[in-house]
Amino acid sequence: MAASITSNNEIDMKENSMNLELVSIVWLDDNDNNMKNQIIQEKLRSIINHIIKFHDIKECQQYIEQQSKDHRLVVVVNDQQGKVIVPTIHILRQISSIFIYCTDKKGNQRWISKYPKIKAIVTKLDELISHIQTNYKIQKKVEEPLSINIFTTNTNNNVGKATTGVNGQFVFSQVLIDCILRMKSNQSDKNELISCCINQYLGNKDELNNLREFRESYSSKNALWWYTRESFFYKTLNAALRTQNIHMIFLFRSYIADIYRQLQEYQTTHLSCVYRSQFMSNDEFEVLKQWPGQFISINSFFSTSTNRSMALSFLSNSTSSDMKQILFEIHADPQMVTTKPFADITMHSYFPNEDEVLFMFGSIFRLNSIHLEGENLWIIQMDLCSDDDTALKQVLQYRKSQNGVGETNLRTLGKILTRMGKFDLAEKYFLRFIHEFPPNHPFLVILYDELAEVTAQNGQYDKSMEWENKAIKIKEQIQPGRTINVQKANKILGKKL
Repeated sequence: MAASITSNNEIDMKENSMNLELVSIVWLDDNDNNMKNQIIQEKLRSIINHIIKFHDIKECQQYIEQQSKDHRLVVVVNDQQGKVIVPTIHILRQISSIFIYCTDKKGNQRWISKYPKIKAIVTKLDELISHIQTNYKIQKKVEEPLSINIFTTNTNNNVGKATTGVNGQFVFSQVLIDCILRMKSNQSDKNELISCCINQYLGNKDELNNLREFRESYSSKNALWWYTRESFFYKTLNAALRTQNIHMIFLFRSYIADIYRQLQEYQTTHLSCVYRSQFMSNDEFEVLKQWPGQFISINSFFSTSTNRSMALSFLSNSTSSDMKQILFEIHADPQMVTTKPFADITMHSYFPNEDEVLFMFGSIFRLNSIHLEGENLWIIQMDLCSDDDTALKQVLQYRKSQNGVGETNLRTLGKILTRMGKFDLAEKYFLRFIHEFPPNHPFLVILYDELAEVTAQNGQYDKSMEWENKAIKIKEQIQPGRTINVQKANKILGKKL
C-alpha cells in the first residue's frame, strides 16, 4: 500500500483553515498591549475561539469587509475608535454584535443608541465575558446563517434561467450526502480531524481538554450528546455543514453517520408540529419568497423546538432591528421519512431541559406559505418531504444511482465533485485514493485516465498529459497478452461509472 496521507494531505482548505468555527471576535484597540486585555482575550476563547486583533481602524474595516457573509463577527472596540468604525460596518451582514468599552458610559449613550447591533457598553473588561457569553447563546440559535438549497418544479417561474442552477445545487447536495453517509471511515481520517482541531485550538485550555475527553470517551452511542454540547465538536461540525466545507464534512463523516443512526433509532413516531426562530437579512428573505410551493433542503442539522413560545423568546431577546424576524412552523409526518430521520433528542441531549427535535442534515421541506403575523414576525410554514416525493423521486434516484450500491469510496466522491465543477478538490481526492494502491497496480491505469480527464476539464492540459503518460507507462508494464478487465476493475474500485 502507498504511504498514508498526513494532515497536510494537499487538500486546500484555504481561508476556512484559519477558523473552523462560524464566529470570530474582532478586537480593535489602539492600546492593546496591556496584560489585562490579554487575560480577558484568553478567557473569551472558551466561548469564541478565534480572536483577531487590530490597532488600526482602516485595517480592521478592510478585514471585516472582506469576510464572507456566511461567517459572523463579534466586534469589541473602545469608544473613540468605535465612533469612527461602527457607522461604516454596522450594516454589514457578517457583523453579528458589537461591544463598546469606555470610561464614560453615560456620555456615550447618545451615539450608541443609533446602532442596535451594539449589545452592551462596559466600563470594566471583566463584564465583557458575561455579555458575550449571553449574547452568543442566543446568536447561535437564531443568527447563524442557514445554508439552503432550492428545487423548483415550476417551469413558469419568474427567474427563468436560474432554475437549472438552483435545481443543480439541490440535487448534487443530496447526492453528496448519500455518498458521505455510505463511505467507510478509517482511523487515519479521524486522526487528521483531531489534528486539525488541535491546531485550531492551540492555547485554548478548555477546548484542548474537551478534545482529550473526546478522544478518550467518545462512542457512537453518545454522538447526540456530543453534538448538543457546547464544545469544539458542535462548533466545527456545524460550521463545516453550513459553509459546505467539503473536506471537513469528509473528515467528520464517521460522526455524522453516528448521529444519523441515533436519529434513526429515536425516530419520532407521531405527527409533530415544531418551530424554529431565525433572523434573516432582506436579501435572504426575498430569496425564499420567490419559491412558494417549492422544495428546500437544509445543509446542516436542523434544530427545532416543540415549544412555540420558547422559539419566539429567542427573537424577543435580540435587538437586530435591521433583520427580518422569522418563525418556521414545520409539520413533520414520520410517514414521510425515507432517508432523513428526525427525532426528539431531549433525553439524549447535553441539555435535557430543552424540547429539541433535530432533523438530519439534508432534510427536505416543501415551502407552503409565508405571511406576516403582527407587525414584524414572518411565519414560514413548511412540510417535511420525502426523497420519494413524485416531483423529486426520478431525478434524485437517477443521480444517486450513479453512486452505485453499497459502500462508496474516494473515487465516487471525486466523480461527484467533478460533476459539480469542483475540479481541484476532485483531483485531490483521486490522488488520495491512488495512495491506497501499490505503485504500478493495473487499476491505476483507470484512475490516472480519470485524473487526466478531470485536469483537462479544469484547463490544466499539461498536467492532464502527465497523468495520461503515467497511465501509458503502467499499461506498458503489464505482461504481454494481459488486459485490464474494465468492468471487473470498476466493480472493485467501487462502482461502474
